[in-house]
Amino acid sequence: MKVHTNKPGYYGEGSVEVEAPAGPGEGPIRRCTLSKDGLVTQPFEGIDTVYDIVEYAARTHGSRKALGWRDVVNVIEEEKEVTKVIDGQEVKEKKKWKFFELSDYKYLSFIEVKEAVSEIARALIHLGVTSDDVINVYSQTSVNWQLMSHACASISTTIATAYDTLGEEGLTHSLNEPNCAGLFTNAELLPTLLKVLANTPTVKYVIFDGEPGKDIVDKLQAVRETIQVFSLDKLRETGRALPKDSLAARRPKPDSTALIMYTSGSTGAPKGVCITHSNLIASVGAVYVLLGHHLTYEDSYLAYLPLAHVLEFIVEMCMLFVGMPSGFGRVKTLTDASVRKCKGDIGAFRPSIMVGVPAVWETIRKGILTKVNSSGTIKKGMFNGAMAAKKNNVPILAALADSVVLSGVRAATGGRLRIALSGGAAISRETQEFLTTALVIVLQGYGMTESCGMCAILPPELMRYGSVGLPVPCIEVKFLDVPDAGYLSTNNPPQGEVCIRGPSVVKGYFKRPDLNSDETIFTKDGWLRTGDVGQWNPDGTLSLIDRLKNLIKLASGEYIALERLESIYKACNLVGNICVHATQEAKQPMAVIIPHEAHLRQFLDGKGISSSQQLDALCHDPKVKEIVLKECNAVGKKNGFKPTELLQAVILTAEEWTPENGLVTAAQKIQRAKIAKLFRDDIEQVYKNQ
Repeated sequence: MKVHTNKPGYYGEGSVEVEAPAGPGEGPIRRCTLSKDGLVTQPFEGIDTVYDIVEYAARTHGSRKALGWRDVVNVIEEEKEVTKVIDGQEVKEKKKWKFFELSDYKYLSFIEVKEAVSEIARALIHLGVTSDDVINVYSQTSVNWQLMSHACASISTTIATAYDTLGEEGLTHSLNEPNCAGLFTNAELLPTLLKVLANTPTVKYVIFDGEPGKDIVDKLQAVRETIQVFSLDKLRETGRALPKDSLAARRPKPDSTALIMYTSGSTGAPKGVCITHSNLIASVGAVYVLLGHHLTYEDSYLAYLPLAHVLEFIVEMCMLFVGMPSGFGRVKTLTDASVRKCKGDIGAFRPSIMVGVPAVWETIRKGILTKVNSSGTIKKGMFNGAMAAKKNNVPILAALADSVVLSGVRAATGGRLRIALSGGAAISRETQEFLTTALVIVLQGYGMTESCGMCAILPPELMRYGSVGLPVPCIEVKFLDVPDAGYLSTNNPPQGEVCIRGPSVVKGYFKRPDLNSDETIFTKDGWLRTGDVGQWNPDGTLSLIDRLKNLIKLASGEYIALERLESIYKACNLVGNICVHATQEAKQPMAVIIPHEAHLRQFLDGKGISSSQQLDALCHDPKVKEIVLKECNAVGKKNGFKPTELLQAVILTAEEWTPENGLVTAAQKIQRAKIAKLFRDDIEQVYKNQ
């Protein structure tokens, strides 16, 4: 798929060595060719803080559309009967499903964004919020999330982020650790807040959007005399009437802390990462230098990932800076299937640029395949032929496949999608290749909260599979040897633990001197050790090949990398989600799998096996387990897995893993230890039988 903004040759040799190895056991320091003479610290002179971006955007992009949203017109409830297997007995239950009817997109211009930010900021100062206070943002991704965050940034008030899926314990932690003076949230999250408010003594201000019931507001105010509750609209109204002269004295400095961003906590309690204005500005500058020519006025960006996740936060800031409209959606309303009497967010907004985590791309790929598989033999044959023609670049046929067959697939995402970026975890090659052929070029990026999401991004010009891209221009990279596992900087190609340094890398965690002085995380000379194992490719790009903490040594003495295995097995069409598990006594790994229901039923029907039972019953059927195991291992063999990397058994489960039940984080990363604990008896049974 051609991207019309490509600049061939722009990246030269990709990345270059700028300094020889400092000593044995480590590799040379490399940078992106674009920043070989000095790392990027800002997009250009005069943009030093996050507030400068809001001002610059209003000045430069003016009355163009900036942030778009949809109002909920109606909530429609539908009841369905489901059958579950409990203690071997089938039990029927009634379940209610909610569907939304939404308005068309409405917009604020860049000037209106600046005005709204100013109104909220003036009202916060008037309330008595100081530059020493911390305001928590516990809300779904939305226009108001951005307005609140920018208002705080403009008056040097730090925000702390909280995923809107956090339960009581997580919310209490993110309110108490930074002694939050107040928070912004949504009406539907107020009941959760009410449960923890008595245990969060520093909270004085509760600001919400949406329509709560009158009684909940009264209950919140009754918790403590000092608590004041406002709607965001009321706050803006208050601010509008106040003079602007209070703002100048409160503007932030580059080294002011902009946010305490809590990691999603796949191991232990969430850690607060302290991110300064200059960290964020260096990141926006790096994206602008690396990819600025791809971000045009004709483009539009669909925003739906949690803003509490650094990937979404930094991308949205970049879009504001370059003047691209962002339309806000929700995971629950992205597709037409999840709404009533209107189009889903993708169809209504028709984005040209989208960012997603691997779970999103897997869902889109499997959704396309489900549709194709149920469309009859002729259409299925046409689709498979079109994909083959395009993949092998057969002249004329490829163009015909694109315009006749695959254009229908693209229409489902609004027909304008031209660049997609996958981040947050590894995407399987199968999925990346499938979507790049059928739908849109899918690029990879790699970063972490501790580096403002910055480490490597693959530009469209260098599109290739299995690479996370070039070091971003605000970061330099070196490898440390991992001798136990044989990853050495002297290997060909060079391999080792990825260490990064530069102006977007943070100084440390909030109130965690133990971690900040830990040399296995932050070294004395300013390097952040990522715990990821990388490899330099001949084109100057970086590939990730392992994760140190998920390396397991099997009984044979060989190491296997659980995350890498998962990213490949996920490409099996029968897999919805997967957790690969192994112990040091095991000969091979095993896996806990949530099957992809539609594909599993189609597969069983195709093999002449009855698929009429409920999913829960199918999961307990030994024949079905055998089929899923065989299909997974076929994908493994196709990807060149060694015998010790193939699965010896699978455990199937019909229960989804969600942030609410604690089996995945808010960023959709699996909670390995909790899954192992939940399925402990089944796992032990597998090892007994080995």
